[in-house]
Amino acid sequence: MDDRYRPLNCDLYDYLEIACLHRYLLRIELLGGECLEVEALTTQTTASKEEFLLVRDAAGERRLRLDRLLAITPLTPGASFARVRLNVGGC
Repeated sequence: MDDRYRPLNCDLYDYLEIACLHRYLLRIELLGGECLEVEALTTQTTASKEEFLLVRDAAGERRLRLDRLLAITPLTPGASFARVRLNVGGC
């Protein structure tokens, strides 16, 4: 498996920033088929230019690498967007 980071398109990254700004509760679908319900906190970029979404759930905070996210769906009422597909793939 190729583990090189593949950056998201800038227009898709904007949805993540909006979710973090408003602390949306999100349903996140991962490329491996797992689904999470988390609160969006912030985005992070490492020195090696990998980008992550920092989220929180009942178990605590965790980082999700952006190129491993299939889609996000806001669960917060009145959110400014609906389901957004971030990557190709999935189940």
